[in-house]
Amino acid sequence: MPGFIQDKLEIKFLILYITARVEEPAPFDTILDLTLCDDAIDYFDFSECLADLVRTEHLAIDRNGLYVLTDKGRRNGAACESSLPYSVRRRCDKNLEEWNRKLRRQRQVKAAVEQRPNGTYTARFQLSDDKGGVMDLKLMMVDQDQAKAAAKRFREAPEKFYGQIIQLFLSQDP
Repeated sequence: MPGFIQDKLEIKFLILYITARVEEPAPFDTILDLTLCDDAIDYFDFSECLADLVRTEHLAIDRNGLYVLTDKGRRNGAACESSLPYSVRRRCDKNLEEWNRKLRRQRQVKAAVEQRPNGTYTARFQLSDDKGGVMDLKLMMVDQDQAKAAAKRFREAPEKFYGQIIQLFLSQDP
């Protein structure tokens, strides 16, 4: 099935469209994945267009190597996005919605492991929602494997852990 994007200028419009809608600065691979929503785009054309957008200051690269839309890119992208085929924008919006949902989840659920001076480990579990912190719990763990396993399990189902902790605090059992 042939794609709807016809030339490199449209690829640039699409990249600007995407970077205007990603909730955070994004790495190369993310922008690539989101841009490849049209069958007519290939890696080499994408790479060239992305580099051109940086060179022309429509995009910038931050200190973490992530791509950020500039004011110039936002203005020019907004002026040109209506020229993108509707079907491409719809596919793109669907992919962006999923990506942004993952970003929000990563901001809301955090689990970290750090070693203590005595050789044990601290596992820190944080859960937040759109309004702020919901839970911030630190637990001592005897070894790194145990702490990493706990962090992994927390990331998989933080709401379950939160609910069980609340239930323990509110139960009538001593």
